[in-house]
Amino acid sequence: MIYDVKNETMPREELELVQLRRLQALCERVYANVPFYKKKFDEKGIKPQDIKTLKDITLLPFTVKQDLRDQYPFGLFAVPKDQIVRIHSSSGTTGTATVVGYTKRDIENWGELMARCFMAAGASASDTVHNAYGYGLFTGGLGAHYGAEALGATVVPISGGATRRQVTLLKDFMPDVICCTPSYALFLAETGQELGIDIRELPLRIGIFGAEPWTNEMRLEIEKKLGITAIDIYGLSEIMGPGVAIECHEAQDGLHIQEDHFLAETIDPQTGEPVAPGEEGELVFTTLTKEGIPLIRYRTRDLTTLNTTPCKCGRTTARMKRVTGRSDDMLIIRGVNVFPSQIESILIETEGLTPHYQLIVERQGNLDSLEVQVEVNESIFSDEIKSLQKMESKVMKNIKEFLGVTAKVKLVEPKTIERSMGKAKRIIDKRKEG
Repeated sequence: MIYDVKNETMPREELELVQLRRLQALCERVYANVPFYKKKFDEKGIKPQDIKTLKDITLLPFTVKQDLRDQYPFGLFAVPKDQIVRIHSSSGTTGTATVVGYTKRDIENWGELMARCFMAAGASASDTVHNAYGYGLFTGGLGAHYGAEALGATVVPISGGATRRQVTLLKDFMPDVICCTPSYALFLAETGQELGIDIRELPLRIGIFGAEPWTNEMRLEIEKKLGITAIDIYGLSEIMGPGVAIECHEAQDGLHIQEDHFLAETIDPQTGEPVAPGEEGELVFTTLTKEGIPLIRYRTRDLTTLNTTPCKCGRTTARMKRVTGRSDDMLIIRGVNVFPSQIESILIETEGLTPHYQLIVERQGNLDSLEVQVEVNESIFSDEIKSLQKMESKVMKNIKEFLGVTAKVKLVEPKTIERSMGKAKRIIDKRKEG
């Protein structure tokens, strides 16, 4: 089923005309109403009327997260404050918080786009949605909430935390759909085991997971432990929140971007130049319909590839490959580029290990070192030390062979790595502490 047949199955030629018209209107709007963008345009010698084709987007300036911090709190708003009906914000744990504002129409569009996502995932108006994304200033909870209501579904607004209670409500309320981070889904399954509740035996059939990078191996682990179809959703607060792109349940082969609202590019993270079609690059978004805080060529730092070939579900929108990592999450260990998702794949493929791990990076003298701490499951933990040492050596060997980096591997007992109610903390970089 497709929620918005007209816009989700539009021929690409027609879609590109819609995108161009909206891009041109966006440039006029920000040039007139956002001093930050007027200055950026002027510095590049660009006027809105210079945008005559979609390819001309490369003439426009990039926007980066630091720009939002520098314009804190409302410097990038494109409408008067009395037209803003809601404000969301990042936590600001890595710097000044970023603030986004929404007009009434922005909120309505967001709800519609999330309704598209729920239907793409296989949900319907007759379903109940257990929404364990965080509510409040974080966009996840309210984004999913309004989308499920727009679809006509019943929402359980549980938010994050209170994990034992969540498992009990999964049993009592019998929802069909769950929304949370993938790492939290595994924590719920683990907590269910402790409480004697097997989530696989509940009516739950769909999980919509996002807010952190995760691998296909973790998807298989979630599907096995929860007995559901695990769907990848993508979004970021600066662009809208959840619902920018989602997998369809028919193919689960890339995430359909809502291209009538967001214009996507992939660029070389170092040079800023567009990459060839099908090549991996940093994902860049331009918000075509946002009124409150429209952004031009926003650099997400997420790495992916774009695919415009038709999908068997019938949607014609471009699909982005599952995000493999972030250009700013990349670790460089003695000259080798390493992404957490690459190590996660190796760990999950190793029998006896769990998806709960942390990467600890330190500098010893002038050299960087990487330690991988990963939990073993209950059955392996009871084995003799010799067999655990053998497993550590095997994982070290695999990391060296596949990634070309030497890492120390430390197996730790079950449930010793801290669980997160939101995004899992994978990297502890002690080089930044010194």
